[in-house]
Formats: sequence, structure tokens, C-alpha cells
Amino acid sequence: MGHGASKNEAFDESSDSSGSMSSRIHELRHRLHLHRRRRHHHHHRRRHGSGSNSKPNLSKQLLKEEDFVGIALLRLIRAEMKFKDKWLSCVSLGEQTFRTVISDQTDKPVWNSEKKFLLDKKGAHVARISVFETNRLSKNNLIGYCEIDLLEFFTQDSDLEMKVDLKDPSAATVVVGSIYLSCSIEDPIETEKSFVSRILSIVDYNEDGNLSFAEFSDLIDAFGNQLAANKKEELFKAADEDGNGVVSMDELAMLLVVQQEKDPLINCCPVCGEILEVPDRLNTMIHLTLCFDEGTGNQVMTGGFLTDKQASNGWMFKVSEWAHFSSYEVGLRSGSGASHILVFDRRTKRLVEEIIDAKIILSMRAIYQSKLGLGLMDKRAKELLHSISEKQGRKMDSVKSAKDIPKFVDMFKDQINLSEVKYPLEHFKTFNEFFIRELKPGARTIACMERDDVAVCAADCRLMAFKTATDSLRFWIKGRKFSIQGLLGTEVCSSSFLDGTLVIFRLAPQDYHRFHFPVSGTIEKFVDIPGCLYTVNPIAVNSKYCNVFTENKRVAALISTADFGKVACVAIGATMVGSITFSRKEGDYGKKGDELGYFSFGGSTVICVFEKDTIKIDDDLLENSARSLETLVSVGMRLGISTKKPSDSKLPNIEKIIL
Repeated sequence: MGHGASKNEAFDESSDSSGSMSSRIHELRHRLHLHRRRRHHHHHRRRHGSGSNSKPNLSKQLLKEEDFVGIALLRLIRAEMKFKDKWLSCVSLGEQTFRTVISDQTDKPVWNSEKKFLLDKKGAHVARISVFETNRLSKNNLIGYCEIDLLEFFTQDSDLEMKVDLKDPSAATVVVGSIYLSCSIEDPIETEKSFVSRILSIVDYNEDGNLSFAEFSDLIDAFGNQLAANKKEELFKAADEDGNGVVSMDELAMLLVVQQEKDPLINCCPVCGEILEVPDRLNTMIHLTLCFDEGTGNQVMTGGFLTDKQASNGWMFKVSEWAHFSSYEVGLRSGSGASHILVFDRRTKRLVEEIIDAKIILSMRAIYQSKLGLGLMDKRAKELLHSISEKQGRKMDSVKSAKDIPKFVDMFKDQINLSEVKYPLEHFKTFNEFFIRELKPGARTIACMERDDVAVCAADCRLMAFKTATDSLRFWIKGRKFSIQGLLGTEVCSSSFLDGTLVIFRLAPQDYHRFHFPVSGTIEKFVDIPGCLYTVNPIAVNSKYCNVFTENKRVAALISTADFGKVACVAIGATMVGSITFSRKEGDYGKKGDELGYFSFGGSTVICVFEKDTIKIDDDLLENSARSLETLVSVGMRLGISTKKPSDSKLPNIEKIIL
């Protein structure tokens, strides 16, 4: 058994010649090297292809035991498409994306690729599977997608092969093919068993399922815990409960459970070498389980990507990325310096990429990210920009502009859901009619409709939220002259707004462009504030040379509420958006979720300012904003809850009332 039949023999073996010890350590390192070599291959793309220098982090935050669901093993087997091509598939879950290899030229691609995912109750569990044709030089073309809830596999037979329809990105009701997959989920008990089995297999040189003292000693060394390394004999005796001179899988499991609770053994992952800074039994088990290869013979998907578009890029597109000195990153650089804007989809808990033409990106960076560029924007240039916007607005109101609607829909085919639109495309006689399209009744659910103390998102948009204007300057707005007073103007701004909460709703051109009441209340007044028409793209907002929100044309609506005090909603115009239209008038009362107004052609922004200490914004929105990461939200999603204290007005003294 092991390398010895008894404890005494095992201990004697530990004092053998240095050559024997060296041989065993060499064997251990060789085994670990096989794991590392495959693992490094999977993450090579992350370091060298995607421009990110960050280490892969398998469990960014410590997981609580009550939130752990299990480890999912998802396998993409094959697909059936409607034409022949070379195909690849991507799986996106949360802030990570993985891709298969590219298939042969066929209409029935076979991948047999798999990946393990951590599932927790509070995290992402809906995976998006995207299938791309790869015969394009510049970029690969998304043909179909599906979404699957991994939690639904928890109670299903893990051996079943499942057929799922692939939907057309531009029309979810159209099926463009099928994909065959399987998914198995280990519950926490099974995960722990397999975790111990994998650890044991690393140093079980003779593969008898038990560890001699020599093998056990090598394992402790691999854990990187010097304190434990100094008391190997004591630990071995504690683990060998039946006294037969070897440690079985069950005995090793018990040792790890007991020790990880009181004095953790594992400080370093023996597979990837990562230091486990806050070791505990659950998170150590999760880390190593995700690190170890399953050894099924299937192709493990390549990781290190943030979005499926990044994972599917063609080689020429990669060259253009390098030429633009751009990268895929989360944070300020994704807005100000890169040609990719990443946002976090609140519904799916997944990173998605905003589509912007590369030529437009370069021109915006030339203008807004340099002092010289903005210096060229003198008064005449700004007037010209205003004139161009008005001219473009008139063009989009012409009957001829209707021919651009299908091309626009195709460009954003995976971001515009035509099934939600109130009228069919042929109903719209001009482009602007489509741009300000209405949605079908019930297309947006309003959170906690019966509670006016719960505020909701005012638009389909990318949202940033900050407790104070100071926070917004730290994490997002880089204009040197931004202030609440500058944003609202003297007629609307009061002292209670100055340290108030700020919420930015940025609408992109593909979004539904009507904005709604975030709270229930009465419109006190509208105030027009003249200005420029800079772009509201993050490239400009993140520029220290530009003050988009305080210099652009805007209209401030002051809403009086019972639960939040005064709330200022500021509709901000942008390049190509000369027209801001309000659907209500002064004195009108609106329920949260009711339409408040709309923007004509272009992308624009609504900013809501709440008085100090009147609202607690939802934690996930604040956490993403603190990472300089916009959150993709829809009208009616929950924004926050009122913290406004009840009125201090006193009841009248009934003894002094004269009847």
C-alpha cells in the first residue's frame, strides 16, 4: 500500500537517501506540470491575446457556505446549422466567456468542448451560448444564440444529451439551427468528495488510492504551508485513524475538513500556484476543483475573455485592435481609451459589449481626449456641430429616411427586440418615428408598483449611480468643472441637492428612447438650459478636458414627491439629438414608470439628482459604479428605496381649538 505497508516503514522511508526524496519530488513536479501546461494554454489568450495583464481569478470573492449550489460541468457537443461554414461557439456566464475551437467546413459542427462553472445562489446562473460563422476576415458573424439556466440541471439526469434551438439575434422567434449539449452539477457533498480524490491522485504515485507517509509528505509540501510542513508526522498520525500506516481518501477528507476550520493546511494551490490569501475549506475546495482538469478526453474551452464578441474576433480585427492600442478592460479605460465599451447586464448578470464603429471611436478620442482636440472646438465649430445636428434631425424626419430602418435594426440585431415594439416596422414612415418607438403595454415590469417609497430606473440604458457628486468625480465624470449646481442651474438647484445622490441614465442609439418617471410625484416646473451638443459617450464623459453634462443643451424637470422630497430629472441633449420632448406639462402628477418624455435621433442621457439622505441606491448598482462599470438596466427595474425621515410637523393641540 502506498510506498510502505506500515507507519514505521513509512517513517523509515522518509529518511531514505536524498536521491530517493529528490526522485519523488521530481515525479510530483512532473504531474503538476501536466496540469499547469494545459491550464496555461487555456489562459495564454488572456495574457497575450486580450491585452489584459491580470491573473485569472477563479473565485474573486469569498463564497458563503449557504450560498454555494455546486460546480456545473457544461459540455457543448455539436450543432446543426442551415448552411456550411467553419463554426465556433462561445459560452458567457457572469464576467467570463469561454470559446470552443473552430470546426471544419460543415453544417454539422462537432466540438465536444467543456467547461466547469461555479454556481452560487446570488451569482449568475443563466449562460448564453453564441454560435459564430468564422469565414469573415474582419470579424466573425453571430448567427444564433440560446440562453440556459444552469440551475435547472440540478435535478436532471446528468447523462442526457439535450437539444436546444438557436435563435436569430434580430428576431427571437426565428430558429436558425440547433445545438446539442449536456450539463451535470455536483452538489456540495459530491464536489467535496471529488476534490479530495483529485488531491489524492496528484501524489498517489502507485495509484492504489492510499497515501504513504512519503506521498503524504510531498502533498503537504505542495500546499505551501511551512507550519504544516514542520509537523508532517503529527498530521499523518492524526489522519491515519485506523493505524494501518496509510491515509485513505476518507481519512484525508476528514483531515482537510478539520484542519481547514482551525488551522488551514492549504495556503497555495498545487495546480496553478496561486496564493490562497484567505484560506477556508469551502473556497479552497472550489478553487482547486475549478483548477483540476477532469481528464474526460474532451476539449476544454479556452478562457480569459470578457465577452463573446471578444472571444470570436477574426484575425484582422485583432490586428486593428492592436493598431488602435485598445484593449478589453472593465473600468475607466473601457470608456476613455479603448474601442470597446463593456457594460454589465443586470438581468443576465453578464458582461456585454456596446457596438460603436471604430472610425467614430478614433474621431471621438481625437477630439475629446486631448486638449488640442477640444481647443479646436471654438464657438464657430460648436455652432457648426449644432447646425449638423439640426440638419440630421430634419433628415431623419424625412420619408426617405425610412429606408435606413432595416439597416439600423440589422446593425444592432442582438440588441433590439422587435417583438416588444408596439407596431411592425412597416408602420414607421420616417426613421425618427422608429427611433422614438413605443413598446407594447406590459413590455416593462415596474418594480414594487404599489410602493411609492421604491424608486425605479427611468430608461432602458447604461446606468451609473453615486451617493454624492464627489464619488462621481472619483469613479466616472472627469470633467474638471462638473458640479451639481452647474448641472441643474441656479433656478432648480438648492442646497439640499448639493450633497445629494446622482444617477446617470445613458441611452445608446439602439435603445428604446422614451424616458419615464423614476418616482411618483408632481412636476413643479421645467427649466430650459441652453448649451452645446457634445457626445454623451463615455469617451467624452471620462475626459478631463470636457464638461459634457454642464455644457450640453438640457432641460431640468423638478418633481415634488411624498417619499423622496424634491427630485430633479435632467434630460441632456447630445450630438445628433437636437430635440428633447416632454410628454407631460407643469402641474401633472405621474406614477413611477409613467412616460415622462423622449429624445429624437441619437443617443443621450437623463440624470436624476436626489436630495441628500433621501434614497439608498441598490448595492449592486453602487458596486458596479465604484468599479467604473456601467450597468445595463431596463425601465422599471428597482433603483433604490427611500430613506427620507417622516415629517416633523406636530399635530395641533386640541385643547386650544375653538369650536
